[in-house]
Amino acid sequence: MSSSVFSTVRSTLSLFVVVFIFFSPVFASESDHKYQPDDPVTLWVNKVGPYNNPQETYNYYSLPFCHPGTNPAHKWGGLGEVLGGNELIDSQIDIKFQKNVEKSTICQLELDEAKVREFKDAIENSYWFEFFMALTLSSLPFFSCHVSALRNAESSDDLPLWGFVGELHPDRNSDNGKHVLYTHKNIIIKYNKDQVIHVNLTQESPKPLEAGRIFDLTYSIKWIPTNVTFARRFDVYLDYPFFEHQIHWFSVFNSFMMVIFLTGLVSMILMRTLRNDYAKYAREDDDLETLERDVSEESGWKLVHGDVFRPPYNLVLLSAVVGTGAQLALLVLLVILLAIVGTLYVGRGAIVTTFILCYAFTSFISGYVSGGMYSRNGGKSWIKSMILTACLFPFMCFGIGFILNTVAIFYGSLAAIPFGTMVVVFVIWAFISFPLALLGTVVGRNWSGAPNNPCRVKTIPRPIPEKKWYLTPSVVSLMGGLLPFGSIFIEMYFIFTSFWNYKVYYVYGFMLLVFLILIIVTVCVTIVGTYFLLNAENYHWQWTSFFSAASTAVYVYLYSVYYYHVKTKMSGFFQTSFYFGYTLMFCLGLGILCGAVGYLGSNLFVRRIYRNIKCD
Repeated sequence: MSSSVFSTVRSTLSLFVVVFIFFSPVFASESDHKYQPDDPVTLWVNKVGPYNNPQETYNYYSLPFCHPGTNPAHKWGGLGEVLGGNELIDSQIDIKFQKNVEKSTICQLELDEAKVREFKDAIENSYWFEFFMALTLSSLPFFSCHVSALRNAESSDDLPLWGFVGELHPDRNSDNGKHVLYTHKNIIIKYNKDQVIHVNLTQESPKPLEAGRIFDLTYSIKWIPTNVTFARRFDVYLDYPFFEHQIHWFSVFNSFMMVIFLTGLVSMILMRTLRNDYAKYAREDDDLETLERDVSEESGWKLVHGDVFRPPYNLVLLSAVVGTGAQLALLVLLVILLAIVGTLYVGRGAIVTTFILCYAFTSFISGYVSGGMYSRNGGKSWIKSMILTACLFPFMCFGIGFILNTVAIFYGSLAAIPFGTMVVVFVIWAFISFPLALLGTVVGRNWSGAPNNPCRVKTIPRPIPEKKWYLTPSVVSLMGGLLPFGSIFIEMYFIFTSFWNYKVYYVYGFMLLVFLILIIVTVCVTIVGTYFLLNAENYHWQWTSFFSAASTAVYVYLYSVYYYHVKTKMSGFFQTSFYFGYTLMFCLGLGILCGAVGYLGSNLFVRRIYRNIKCD
């Protein structure tokens, strides 16, 4: 067994080196992005799509623009870039460093009825396009060219440009307005010495769309020096007034004060209540009358000491979700810290790539927590537990992703994931994540799998008395998510707006504070719910504590429904399915994370209070 585990670790570490080289985000450094006069700079065309539907994107040349010459160069992106629906194609517009270009023709566009119809439909749906400007690899020395190609997983040197395909002008002779197509692209490039700092695109020369007309599609280039440093080149894309608004600071302060109040309240109530309970349960009075009175009055959490550590129903599944949630909690914390340190927001797909790789390499945690928990509760089918733990969250995401991918393929969208990318993700899971989950399960069973319950479990389960409706597990579970959701409510607005409304999220310091607040509030609320449940002499606290915390995700999903209808202008089956599909994937992960945190906090609390009483 030890030799097989050793070989698994060795192969995993070997694969780690390969994956790290090819898929780790590459951050722009000043020494790697310097130009000489007349060095070629490539303008890459990326995608087009309705402005109100961020995920509904298509190949730029799906519209009848002038196509480049035969076999245009493609810039193959990294893992996260491809998953983000990017396909960069060389526009073949001749741009040289520091060389201005007056009005120059790209090509001639001859309009017919079909092309006019396509352009009009695009304009009516507010189609926008995205370009990127970057250094041409062929201008580098041979070795540097190949190294850059290998490391170009999520190159952060690509500066984006955006514009609308056309516009709908008011027309007194038509109720629908006049459709005009922009035919000139004026590109202004700012540079600091030998480095490109900023690019800006202005659309000019609108022409009415009429069949039979021939347009010259033109462009011009103007280079302007600037004093902005290379390190600050992405500041222009950050919306400081939005993210650093007073309400953002106030929400974090408000959540922090709620944490202080809640933890103080929980501590005061529990310490006072438990102190009285301990005093009552610890009395040794020989007075028969007092003893009889105490026995008749005794009720609450102490009475279920013989059942409170009874293995929960469906132990395999509970162990799997708790292990997965523990991994996700560590994963989110790790990605946030990496984003703070490494400014991941500047690279296309860098966050996605980092998330996938960190998930793979933190799979040991899920196996360790799940394996130890399953063994401590007397589970025997540890292989089944290990497989479920390793497969649970990835296969949930795969199921949702498969449905969305089918929709994207049907629409011909760039959001469709290529087969090769699916293979890469599967290889990362099969050869990194799965072996590490196996290793974690083995270590967890052997290091932390010994039963250590403070009280012995009785043979015959104690009947659970009927209690008031608000002490039932379903109500406790549903109410448990309200306060945690309240602590992240404002931050959810900023996160949703970033993802669905074209804003770059960069305030990961805020996210770190809110995440820590969420963890603390979740633990406190779940402990209170568990205490009330045990006081009602209901010892089925394990699943209740999990669902009590996981219900936070239910409120987040309900908020997403409100956000969709009130804060966005999305429309169509494609975007609606992607919006609610991605949100469901996010909420499943959030629910598992919060549920695991709630269970682990309640588990520590339960073990603590029963450790200090006299068990039969």
